Amino acid sequence: MKMQRFLSILLASILFVGITPAWGVSKEIVQLQTQVDALQQQMSQMKQSFDERMGVMQHLVEQSTDNMNKVAASITELQATLQKQQNDSGARVDQISGQIQALNDTLDELKARLAKVSKQLEDMQSSQQTLAAQQAQQQQQAQAPPPDVLYNNALRDFNAGKNELAVQEFSDYLKYYPNTDLAGNSYFYLADIEYRQGNYQQAAKDYDQVLQNFPTGNKAPSAELKKGFALIELGQKDDGIATLRHVIQRYPKSGEAAQARDRLHKLGVSATGTTARKAPPQ
Repeated sequence: MKMQRFLSILLASILFVGITPAWGVSKEIVQLQTQVDALQQQMSQMKQSFDERMGVMQHLVEQSTDNMNKVAASITELQATLQKQQNDSGARVDQISGQIQALNDTLDELKARLAKVSKQLEDMQSSQQTLAAQQAQQQQQAQAPPPDVLYNNALRDFNAGKNELAVQEFSDYLKYYPNTDLAGNSYFYLADIEYRQGNYQQAAKDYDQVLQNFPTGNKAPSAELKKGFALIELGQKDDGIATLRHVIQRYPKSGEAAQARDRLHKLGVSATGTTARKAPPQ
């Protein structure tokens, strides 16, 4: 704006000079020319300075743009690197997770195999123990007297009152021949000896052995009768009465039933019923 105003003034001055007297034209024209030259020189200097500054600014802008482009490229590269690392890390995590799962599956399979092997070892040990027990029993039976001889000797000593010897012989019979029919008789006679000696607790247990393991044996009625007697002696009156009543119910016409009725009568209770009560006078 200042430059345009200056040029307007300059043109006006020239026109004004054109209408002035001729005698003053040369001097003023020279002055104006001098001023124009100085002005042109200033404008040239200003233009040169402006161009230089513009060049510097353009260089700075270009340099800044280049730097910004480099920074942007570095950021893009860094982002790409980070993304790649994240992808690689995710792949590695997935790979490690897969490996861990595979290891867990292998461990479970090994546990199952170990359990199977342990079960097989237990079965083998059990079989060996059973076989060893059978062999030991066979050896004992091979060393033991024949079953009929051993039983007859025990029964003879029982009837002769040789209780200690009879106990040893009946016990040996049960040790060597626990599954024969006469084993039930051996339990019965052992219980009878214990009953005579006042060992009612053990007697009741051995009478139970007869009832549980040989319920159809010939000693079952007597074993249940004697068990009832033993329970009464132990103070377990209700259980003893119930046992005697069961003898009467199961073997009503037997000698054991008659003995059970007699004992119940002495206790003052009836031979039937579920509760103890006084028997009617006879």
